[in-house]
Amino acid sequence: MKALVLENIHPAAVEVLESRGYEVDLRSHSMSEDDLVASLDGIDLLGIRSNTNVTARVLEAAPDLLAIGCFCIGTNQVDLAGAAERGIGVFNAPYSNTRSVVELVIGEVIALARRLPEKTQKMHDGVWDKSARGSHEVRGRTLGIVGYGNIGTQLSNVAEALGMRVVFYDKADRPAHGNARRMRTLEELLGVADVVSLHVDGRPGNAGFFGAKEFAAMKPRALFINASRGMVVDDESLRDHLVSGHIAGAAVDVFPVEPKAQGDPFESVLRGLDNVILTPHVGGSTQEAQEEIGWFVAEKLARFALEGSTALSVNLPPVLPPALVPGHRLGFLHHSVPGVLAELNAVLAAAGDNIVDQTLVTKDRLGYVVTDVAAPLSTEAAVQLRLSEHCLWARTW
Repeated sequence: MKALVLENIHPAAVEVLESRGYEVDLRSHSMSEDDLVASLDGIDLLGIRSNTNVTARVLEAAPDLLAIGCFCIGTNQVDLAGAAERGIGVFNAPYSNTRSVVELVIGEVIALARRLPEKTQKMHDGVWDKSARGSHEVRGRTLGIVGYGNIGTQLSNVAEALGMRVVFYDKADRPAHGNARRMRTLEELLGVADVVSLHVDGRPGNAGFFGAKEFAAMKPRALFINASRGMVVDDESLRDHLVSGHIAGAAVDVFPVEPKAQGDPFESVLRGLDNVILTPHVGGSTQEAQEEIGWFVAEKLARFALEGSTALSVNLPPVLPPALVPGHRLGFLHHSVPGVLAELNAVLAAAGDNIVDQTLVTKDRLGYVVTDVAAPLSTEAAVQLRLSEHCLWARTW
């Protein structure tokens, strides 16, 4: 069993996979489409971060691939529908770097409120500027959180602990934490927030989500933070409002176009502004977060490949089966049409396989059923099920 792990993923991932019997090829860099196509022969598991794109062409060239692990939050770098059609499970780490992102945002809020980037630069230039002009405490200020998911809610809690007031806007119906208040519209939030922090996901519909209209609606001299996705913000409009003084400062960790490798040149219209903090997509780049991500995603990959679990898969029906008894489990991924479960159970009954546990979950056009039987599964039943017109794959463990 072989795994290809790219983009300098934490050694914890390698330890997990090797402990489960995998031979791991660890690379420090991302791969182009051509290089990936040439490297996937005989590879069962693929681990990537955000700089490697798994396209339809890559999937077509990987007949042995069972699963893809995105060792990050986002999965838009993977053709999820194409992977699902081939029965390839895709897993990510939706929670593991939450605290690291929150701490970065809190640090940036304080740094911007105290004008630390400007103060630091003047000191390096040999200028002693002890003025309090433009510097403020964050206590009592209003933080507006746009996107109230895993990161947004934890940011809400930490900000309140610092004495900030919190308002939030989210299209989903999410409960407020602590004393946070839901805003009915984005415009309502922008009108009251002293700091606006974006935490929306990278779905295509969010491209250009925050532009000239939204910046104009912000309070004069408010602060702006984007630690979500580069494509959701119009950086040209952000620059205009920073230069005009309408926005007092900004911190940006993500960009529409980012360098592919360490040391590559970085270009942005936001460079050179003394009231802007620019960081190279390091929101989740702490040792603690990367170790947790490495362990979490590698465990999901191993449990899918070796036990049939699709728990927290982003593209397959999620099934969390009980503890595995080797030789007694059948995983059956199929097109979701009426009668498939009845057909499967009839085949097992005819072969004399007694079912002791069974879970079926459907998602979109797919269904996934995990069946445990009392004695080792009969070979003839598995062979017959693989021949079903509705079957994507049938695996035994």
